[in-house]
Amino acid sequence: MEEQVGTQASARMPAIWGKVPGRNKHFTGREELLSQLRDSMLTTATAAVVPLPQALQGLGGVGKTQLAIEYAWQYRGFYDLVWWVPSDQPMLVPSTLAALTDELKLRPAGSIGIEEAAASVREALQRGDPYDKWLLIFDNADEPEQIRDFLPEGGPGHILITSRNSRWSGVAETVPVDVFSTTESVAFLRKRLQRNVDEKEAEHLAHELGDLPLALEQAAALQVMTGMSTEDYVEQLSKQTRALLGMGKSTEYPHSMTAAWQLSVLEIENRLPQAAEVLRCLAFFGPDPIPRDVFRRGNKSEAQRMGPLLADPLMLTQAIAELSRFALVKVEQDAGTVQVHRLVQALLRDSLSDQARKDIRHEVHQLLSSAAPTDPEDTGQWQDFEALVPHVRPSGLVECRDEEVQEFGINIVRYLYRVASYTSARAFALEFLDNWTSTSGPDSHNVLQMRRHLGNVLWQMGGYKESYELNEATLDLMQAKFGPDHQETLRVALTYAANLRSQGRFREAFNQDTSSLAAHERVFGHTDPATMRVINNLALDHALLSEYDSARELQKLAYLEQSGAKAGVSKWDVQMSWNGLARIVRLCGHHAQACDFGEEAYAYGCRELQVEHPLTLMTAKDLSIARRRTGDIDGALQLIEETYARLSKLFGPHYPETMAAMVALSNTLRQVGRLDEAMSLATNALPRYQEVFGDRHPFVHGCLINQALLYRLRGDVQRARELDQQAYDGLVATVGRDHEYTFDSAINLASDLAALGDTAAARRMSEETLVHVRQFFGETHPLSLSAAVNLSLDLGACGLTEAADTLYETTMLQYAKQLPADHPERIHAAARNRFDWDFDPVTL
Repeated sequence: MEEQVGTQASARMPAIWGKVPGRNKHFTGREELLSQLRDSMLTTATAAVVPLPQALQGLGGVGKTQLAIEYAWQYRGFYDLVWWVPSDQPMLVPSTLAALTDELKLRPAGSIGIEEAAASVREALQRGDPYDKWLLIFDNADEPEQIRDFLPEGGPGHILITSRNSRWSGVAETVPVDVFSTTESVAFLRKRLQRNVDEKEAEHLAHELGDLPLALEQAAALQVMTGMSTEDYVEQLSKQTRALLGMGKSTEYPHSMTAAWQLSVLEIENRLPQAAEVLRCLAFFGPDPIPRDVFRRGNKSEAQRMGPLLADPLMLTQAIAELSRFALVKVEQDAGTVQVHRLVQALLRDSLSDQARKDIRHEVHQLLSSAAPTDPEDTGQWQDFEALVPHVRPSGLVECRDEEVQEFGINIVRYLYRVASYTSARAFALEFLDNWTSTSGPDSHNVLQMRRHLGNVLWQMGGYKESYELNEATLDLMQAKFGPDHQETLRVALTYAANLRSQGRFREAFNQDTSSLAAHERVFGHTDPATMRVINNLALDHALLSEYDSARELQKLAYLEQSGAKAGVSKWDVQMSWNGLARIVRLCGHHAQACDFGEEAYAYGCRELQVEHPLTLMTAKDLSIARRRTGDIDGALQLIEETYARLSKLFGPHYPETMAAMVALSNTLRQVGRLDEAMSLATNALPRYQEVFGDRHPFVHGCLINQALLYRLRGDVQRARELDQQAYDGLVATVGRDHEYTFDSAINLASDLAALGDTAAARRMSEETLVHVRQFFGETHPLSLSAAVNLSLDLGACGLTEAADTLYETTMLQYAKQLPADHPERIHAAARNRFDWDFDPVTL
């Protein structure tokens, strides 16, 4: 970045200025450090890091964060974007980065998930698009290994990291931060005390406090507030230090800091005991900003110690203001937050008895729980949940046995799941589950609820085996604990059916959902939104069993009820049923109708959920298949190329919808004659399906069908026959003889035999297949018509010309009744071309 000059430039505010703490009006000195830091930013291609030297590793209060804040304010005019990222809890870093998506004109986290949104932000910053002059500040990043993946390394902007961990020196230029020099201490005290302090007097106080900036700040604040002289302060400090040494207090903190803090707390206790009570409470939150609303909303909690203060908002405000004047807390009025330095929090906690710590910690749990929103699925409440998440782990909430507090923990996991922060949701769920199970047993109500939500998280993350094993056990526990008709049992039963689908056990999933539907109708009624979600799933089960007419009727019912509902139905539900109906119409053979309906569903997704929402992308994938079936190959190719690229970027190669889009793209490329590209994709898709779903899953056999077809088209007919036979045998074993996937493989296998010159075997296979297809789908289904055309060709090849012509002419009459003259399948049949069928996986 080219350095600018002039106060006007440096005072300019960046276009994007996010989460940076307010400027410290008492900031003093550090000119050399700031200059060194700025030079490092401009001359190195790596991140500039602000850790403590090795000798002071772990020492708090030295001013790393204040230096970073001052750098951001002093050099703000040289940047277009400045963003502050609290990093003491690495699992929360993605959500802070993801908050930049709107500013960078990227897809929001609500559409693509927090992890993907954070990655897109990092990539945009690396590209310098749309801003190349940016500054990211990762504050208190003490675990380099957990933060490095979030750094936009190699980008045109700057990264500033504050840390107590010296390991950053291996990956970044370091600028060591020490305590104040004596000169800086004197200058700071004169500025903070607002009087011309005698130099020797200031040097004496600074020496007693070890030149530690945080200790100096609190000492000066106490003197300003009380009028205490430096001589008296040093005397009291000496007494406190001796007392602390005699008590054997922890040596984790400098004794000067501990003594200075004790003096401030004693003074607060004498002036306003309620303020000291508030301070002790604040010590058990996290070091991140604490929403003041926690106390406003928490007035209905059962907190005993804080109860009187919560009931007196005027006294509470006075207490926090007094703490601010003594530099024990930092108040951000605009943000509505209050914050306590982590070192002060630790000192406060250490000063309490075990019982007091236990009592206050529990009150914090009650405050968090009573102040939290009630519905994690309400997007309007997500911002409130976001502000509370950083305090869950530091407060030790995982250890609380209060059921209402545990319900808050469950809602935190649900919130993280809904915003697609799956990694954090999984981490929290596992922590809660392990602790609650050990204290309350495996079948307590909240343990079972958390098991259900963890199963959902694992499913979304692609952990199908883990999700299945957990949900199977949870379903048994819930049935024993609550009974089969309890709402929690019914909810986990739906996910368990999805687990069965992921294993290829389509009939068992159908049976499970059929049972769930009966239970939902008993408990909720026939048209309740919960019942409609079961019907939506049951329609999918019918489709996976190739029972398309039944699937269409159920899907139509779900669509009509959900799209017309005024409450209890989300846009997610509507999109699922809308696209589901378009897809099942296509599977029924009505390709033009499926295309028209799918276009409407896709437009709804783009409009209401946005183009990169996973459900919109699912709809785009299905629409591309419908376009392909109607002969709009160019439109299909353009849409599936865009969709596959987006899915790959947002969710990675092993996300099931990405894999399905890869298959659809391969099939489309085959139809435009780009066989090598199609084969490359088909070859890559197969091992991914094997890894995610297992070797026996019907979708794996479907991928073999696609590979075999490409081998035959590229001239290797023998290899095609081997793969088609393998697919056919596998499908007969998993889904049975009467299933579309099996019919597809049989039709293609007969074509392999015909291409190899084994006309008799091809004829036998075609005859057998036509009988089964007609019995299952009827004579007018596209699959039946294509099988009839193929058999007519096989009959002709065997010399049975009359039979061949009769069958062909009868079939063409059916085509004339079913399809317009320009339909690609009718044109294909009219040219006496052999039909082949490919496989496209259905979203589970």
